[in-house]
Amino acid sequence: MPLPTPRSYLTLLLHVLVWGLFGLIFLLFQPLTGRLTLPPEFWVKQGLMFAVWVGTFYLTANVTVPRLLFKGRTGWFILALCGTTVGVLLFSRALDQVLDLPALINKAFEAATGRPRLSQRGLRFDSMGLLTTMLVLGISTCITVVQKLQRDVQLRQMLEQQRTSSELSMLKAQINPHFFFNTLNNIYALTLLDGEEARSAIHRLSRMMRYVLYDTAHGSTLLSQEVAFVQDYITLMQLRLSDRVTVTFERPEPVHDVPVAPMLLLPFLENAFKHGVAATQASTIFVALRQPQPDVLELEVRNTRLSLPSTDLAGSNGIGLANTRRRLDLLYPGQFQLDVDDHTPANEFRVHLTLNVGAGGDVLVSTSPPDPLSKKEGAPEMLL
Repeated sequence: MPLPTPRSYLTLLLHVLVWGLFGLIFLLFQPLTGRLTLPPEFWVKQGLMFAVWVGTFYLTANVTVPRLLFKGRTGWFILALCGTTVGVLLFSRALDQVLDLPALINKAFEAATGRPRLSQRGLRFDSMGLLTTMLVLGISTCITVVQKLQRDVQLRQMLEQQRTSSELSMLKAQINPHFFFNTLNNIYALTLLDGEEARSAIHRLSRMMRYVLYDTAHGSTLLSQEVAFVQDYITLMQLRLSDRVTVTFERPEPVHDVPVAPMLLLPFLENAFKHGVAATQASTIFVALRQPQPDVLELEVRNTRLSLPSTDLAGSNGIGLANTRRRLDLLYPGQFQLDVDDHTPANEFRVHLTLNVGAGGDVLVSTSPPDPLSKKEGAPEMLL
């Protein structure tokens, strides 16, 4: 059984205050005339009717609206409201008869004014009871509908966040086993040829794994960390390329740090390495990161369109450009422009992304302890 939350206590207090105010107005605001003293039976009826309206409110909110209106049974819902209204009015009429209230009020009126009250023959229509019942039903229905709309919005937001988190988790799962083990195999080969370059590659791989596992845990990272991740990814991917593939990487200098969604650029690079590399055909991959303004990031990726089957170096389980666009829609709605040209005049596949990284909302930038494998000053770097 879940424990009550402060929000539930606040809701309960709000209900008590609203019903207390309604009851105070309902019980005290009466058209009294002169020194008219109402009989006790009148207040008994008022109290019982107040209880009936409270019950009607919660019956409509918890039963009628969820089971009929929310299920699309609009006709039955209208009939239920009409039936509830008729039932309340009949109960009010029954109370008048049981308590003999009309006769008692006539006596009280005659004692206070010295003249008899105008007789009311036939059926007396309780207009005030009808209006009050309709008001209670209307407020109950409106509040329940608004609460459901709010819950639906919260649920959609939660599902979108979960979807975004699952896509990031899929990216992590993708880069962990496939890229990790293939890079280790290349590093093993490097140890037999160039020990210094192998040590540099191990450091880059360690830095990438630390970024994937720890620095992206809080949903955002610094742009400089994302750029460094892209740099390391391209450098390690080059270890597996032949001389037939030319890779060019341009990055902004200096990088103006702003919070960004982590691993947002990786699918574009994976797409280029997946479709732009062939074992026997010359090809090029061009990646350019630009920052024309501190809060604007531009990414351009081009790769050669190959007539022969490509060599899938990036793995076959990427999330794809369509899902990447959807992730951008979730994280930066209306703040990006993604242009994809699948056949440029230079026979290239081109992707151009312009992203306003300063408009993605308040994000938490993750921090992590120092990397125990960080490179010492003066160690050689692998350059493109």
